[in-house]
Amino acid sequence: MTSNQVVPINIEEEMKSCYIDYAMSVIIGRAIPDARDGLKPVHRRTLYAMRELGNTSDKPYKKSARIVGDVMGKYHPHGDSAIYDTLVKMAQPFSYRYTLVDGQGNFGSIDGDSAAAMRYTEARLTKLSEELLADIDKETVDFVPNFDESLQEPDVLPARIPNLLVNGSSGIAVGMATNMPPHNLREVCEATCRIIDEPGVSTEELMRIMPGPDFPTGGIMMGTQGVRDAYLTGRGKCVVRGVVEIEEEGRTPRIIISEIPFQVNKARLIENIAGHVREKRIEGISDIRDESDRDGMRIVIDLKRGTAPQVVLNFLYKHTALESSFGIINLAIVDRQPRVLNLKELVQEFLKHRVDVVRRRTEFDLAKAEERRHILSGLLVALDNIDAVIATIRGSGTTEEAQAALVAKFGLDEAQADAILKMQLRRLAALEHKKIQDERDALALEVERLTAILASEASILAEIRKELVDITARFGDERRTQIGHATEILEKEDLIEDKPMLVSLTSSNYVKRIDLDTYRNQRRGGRGIIGMATKDDDGVENVFVANMLDYLLCFTDKGRVYWLKVYDLPEGQRTGKGKALVNLLNLDGEERVTTVIPVREFRPDRYLFFATREGTVAKMALDEFSRPRQTGINAINLRGDDAVVDVKATDGNQELILTTKFGQSLRFHEEAVRPVRRNAMGVRGIKLRHGDALQAVAVVEEDHLLTITEQGYGKRTEFDEFRGHGRGTMGVRNIVVDARAGNVIGSMAVSDDDEIIVMSASGIVIRTKVSEISIQKRGTRGVRVMKLDDGDRVIGFTILDAEDREEA
Repeated sequence: MTSNQVVPINIEEEMKSCYIDYAMSVIIGRAIPDARDGLKPVHRRTLYAMRELGNTSDKPYKKSARIVGDVMGKYHPHGDSAIYDTLVKMAQPFSYRYTLVDGQGNFGSIDGDSAAAMRYTEARLTKLSEELLADIDKETVDFVPNFDESLQEPDVLPARIPNLLVNGSSGIAVGMATNMPPHNLREVCEATCRIIDEPGVSTEELMRIMPGPDFPTGGIMMGTQGVRDAYLTGRGKCVVRGVVEIEEEGRTPRIIISEIPFQVNKARLIENIAGHVREKRIEGISDIRDESDRDGMRIVIDLKRGTAPQVVLNFLYKHTALESSFGIINLAIVDRQPRVLNLKELVQEFLKHRVDVVRRRTEFDLAKAEERRHILSGLLVALDNIDAVIATIRGSGTTEEAQAALVAKFGLDEAQADAILKMQLRRLAALEHKKIQDERDALALEVERLTAILASEASILAEIRKELVDITARFGDERRTQIGHATEILEKEDLIEDKPMLVSLTSSNYVKRIDLDTYRNQRRGGRGIIGMATKDDDGVENVFVANMLDYLLCFTDKGRVYWLKVYDLPEGQRTGKGKALVNLLNLDGEERVTTVIPVREFRPDRYLFFATREGTVAKMALDEFSRPRQTGINAINLRGDDAVVDVKATDGNQELILTTKFGQSLRFHEEAVRPVRRNAMGVRGIKLRHGDALQAVAVVEEDHLLTITEQGYGKRTEFDEFRGHGRGTMGVRNIVVDARAGNVIGSMAVSDDDEIIVMSASGIVIRTKVSEISIQKRGTRGVRVMKLDDGDRVIGFTILDAEDREEA
């Protein structure tokens, strides 16, 4: 083609081709780590260059500028700042779970301070990083030409440790990204050994060994479901919280933060909290101090007197980086292509690489051992015939003639003859003869051992397992990131007055506690007073009395349960709407709390009786719920769109009455429902008509059954009115349900000297004596308990017994 010849091309095809080439170059050669050694090219080249420079852990430190210069000039023709940033990060104990570079000087801080200039800092390899480079001189990996083909560099490192899992990696390529968390070395090596021993082991079994990531900055991993997804599919999410302690011993409480989530800038976190205080988005914080030193992190948040620390803490979890999500994407290079790998595949890729490395290393050692044994055999022949050998050499004119004569006369080859000619006279001593004989015998055993290793892949895997056990013994340490939640925040009760409080919950899951004496006693049929300000589309759904030190078991419509202490709830004014439960509990999506049970102690002889909207019931021992978890647990397994509507505490020997919204009630003994373990599905409790739904469960333990309807009507009924029926039947009519009375909103067992607090959807509350509500037969409408405005309706009521009133 001449210089002025024009070749037409399709610009679309040309752009596509060029961009694909560029994208693959970025993916393979820059941003995504190799699944075998867990390193990107710049990391691999930096470590290799440091080794070639003699910059090992047993040698003095070298200037970082010299290291960067070597890497850039020999292997990585990019900017020096990118190489130095890589060197710095590998030396930061808050960036790498196990540092690969031992830095001396200012290598930055967790506050975001940058490292000193490379001319000031020094570095060398750590002992662990030398394990990544071990046996590289034994032809264990392929070498490729460097950028100008003047030198050779390794295509991958031999990597005795599963570095990709141990230290993780992150990078953004073209159209894809990787974000892999670090893990505990001891756990990773144990899991790898488990796969060697049992190739068919399940991911669930591996998670018992490796429960989740282990971040260098510690923290608390909230739940394992997201991690399980990542281990199964290669993608998931890990939620991590800082480690916090609440101190309440002084005049004012304090929140002490000792660990923060991975990759969170401490200075920026403090600045963010201060911004929320300055903008008055959070109340109760009087001062924030950073008291961190070389002994560890310590951020102190002083609170104002009377502030509930848990409320402040939950705000920090929700609105600051004190709780952070780590999105896991296990993307790595496999056979020159990017692939998303699950946990087992990550370990298998490492093992595949190690099998190849150990095989090549063993073949190299075997060749060297056989070569040496062959030479020693020749030396022994010479020593056994020393006089003839000396005569042959003295009778030769040149070295070449002597070599040829030895080969011809003694049956040696050229290598053996050359070794004899180079042998020193001191080797003629009898002791030296014995040493050569012993060395040859030892080499024979070594050749036998190496040959046995190469005989099968199982032998190679056994060798790898032995190395992993050794690595674990030398470098393994304890896990830093906790699994679960911190329980100490639920035990700071010394300064809490144990008094009864009225707790109210709205349909939008706003909650508050308030002193009982806020509501004065009124006669039946009164209008009540405003008890809670609500939004137009919100309404009070549940009210109950509980003591300040009680646990609150918060059951959701999805069948899950969460724990709170009453004193963790915000104390509100009578007309205040309270605090959103989402700020106090880790509710999932559209999950709503429907029932809250106050519990003082979790006794094994007490039970929780569950009832769902579709009439299903289940009974579980109370001690099944004795281990509080911030993330909640599954309580009952629901079918389809069913939802939990009520939960009652029983002693295992009581009768129950189920009441539906259409006014049907069914009485049966709880022995008809056998106890099941948590997360069971339950059995049919009551048979429902079309459109009906189970509304409430009452325990037959007081004088009467109190039933109240949406329009404020109610009545008391003798328990003898309800004959016992078999579980799963339709029961009998309890109360008239019509347009005037509305549907049933609840029923409870009451005593004559009790009082009730009734609340409407608009937040109106009335407190009245139970004795003012008349006792009527089944099938009646009852009397008006609360007078309502147009459009309003009763949504809940609670019992206030004599003991509660006395304490109040």
